[in-house]
Amino acid sequence: MTANVRLFAILRERAGRDSVEIDLPEGATVGDAFERLAAVPGLGELVGRLPVRMAVNREYVGVGAPIAPGDELALIPPISGGATDDQPHVLGNPEGDKGHGPSQRTHASVTEEALSTEELSAWVGDPGAGAIVSFQGVTRDVASLDYEAYREMAEERIAAILADAVERHGLLAAAAEHRVGRVPRGEPGVVVAVSAGHREEAFSGAREAIDRIKAEAPIWKRELDAAGEGAWVEGEAAPEQEPSR
Repeated sequence: MTANVRLFAILRERAGRDSVEIDLPEGATVGDAFERLAAVPGLGELVGRLPVRMAVNREYVGVGAPIAPGDELALIPPISGGATDDQPHVLGNPEGDKGHGPSQRTHASVTEEALSTEELSAWVGDPGAGAIVSFQGVTRDVASLDYEAYREMAEERIAAILADAVERHGLLAAAAEHRVGRVPRGEPGVVVAVSAGHREEAFSGAREAIDRIKAEAPIWKRELDAAGEGAWVEGEAAPEQEPSR
C-alpha cells in the first residue's frame, strides 16, 4: 500500500514539501514507516537524530502500532509550542462548545487571529465560580515567534486536555486558544482560562492544562529577528503513545 505522511516544521523544510508518499507492505507497522522515511532525501538524518514520533489518525502511537490503508499519518518533530479552525474566530455558546471535544463546558481553538484573555475569561464565567484563573504565554526576547501546528490534531488534543482538567479538578469550565503564524513581541501566543468554585481547583486545573498543552499539542515555534529570519526552537519529544485519560 502507499501511505501519505504529513510533515511539519523542520521536517517539512528539510524535505521541501508538506508530505511524502511511502510504500508499505501489507500488515505494516509504524516501525516499517520509519524505515522507509529514513531513506527519504532530506529526512533521513533528522529521523535518525531527532526523537520524532508518529501520529496515526491524530493519535500518538508507538513503533509497533499497525497501519491500515487510508490511515492519516503524520511525522511529529519535537514539540516546542500550542489549537485553528478555518472558520471565523468566534467563541462558542457559553452553554457548551459542542464541536470542540467531550465536555460541553470546554472551548479549544487554534487561530491566526490575536488572542483575548478577557474574552476567554468571560467565556468560562459561571454563577457558581468563586475563582477564575487565566494564563497568557507571551512572546519575549525576540522580535516575534512564528508558530506552526498540525491544526486538526492540536485542537482535538487541547479539547481532550481541557476535558481531563475539568473532570480531575472539578472545574466549572475551561477554555484554551493557541495562535499560529507570526506573533509579535509582547502578544500572547497561548491563553488558558478556567473557572471553579474555589481558587485551589482553579489554579491546579489551569496549571495542568497549560503544562499538558505545551507537552502534547503538536505545535512548533520559530524565533524570528527583526528581519524575519530565525530557527526552530528545540523542543521535547511528543508522547510515544496516546496519553492515558
